[in-house]
Amino acid sequence: MSILKRFKDIMSSNINALLDKAEDPEKMIDQYLRNLNKDLREVKSETATIMADEKRAKRELQECQSEVNKMETYAMKALEAGNEDDARKFLERKQQVETKLAELQKTAEIAQANTTQMRQMHDKLVNDVQELESRRAMLKGKAAVAKTQARMNEIGASAKNANASISDFDRLEQKINQSLDEANAMAELNQGDSNDVENLTAKYDQTNNDVENELAALKAKMAEKDE
Repeated sequence: MSILKRFKDIMSSNINALLDKAEDPEKMIDQYLRNLNKDLREVKSETATIMADEKRAKRELQECQSEVNKMETYAMKALEAGNEDDARKFLERKQQVETKLAELQKTAEIAQANTTQMRQMHDKLVNDVQELESRRAMLKGKAAVAKTQARMNEIGASAKNANASISDFDRLEQKINQSLDEANAMAELNQGDSNDVENLTAKYDQTNNDVENELAALKAKMAEKDE
């Protein structure tokens, strides 16, 4: 049956390899399990049909065996009644039914083997689906963590760029502060030169005044002597 072949192909495949190729692993997981559950429904249907075939074969086998027993019983009754011809007819019928019984026995054995195989495949598929269902939660959890990590990496990169911008800003601020300090120092130096000239001028101005004052004092003293 094609469904069983496909089932074997599916279960022998590597789900992780399929997910690695998927653009969206979470969606791939859901789709994978939807397909698998669909296959499971088909396997269940096939299994139910084969189990029904086995029950029918067993029922026909039992009915045939009952017919054999029945013919043998009637043959014995005919002999007890002294009717060998009747007994012979019952035994002939018994032999015919026994031939059919042998065929039905083989059919029942095959049907039982088919049922056993299908039940094993069905049970394995059920267990595998349950296992993958539990793995789906785990894989989705991993996918969510991976997405979060990717976002954190992006945020980290942005933060790194922001830190670089802040460092550039700090360097710019230092440069501005240095320029301001240099300008203030230059202004202080310029102011110092002006004060020196003014102080020097005042010095000589003061010196000249003293001489004039002293000269005036001498003149006044000499005038007093002449008087």
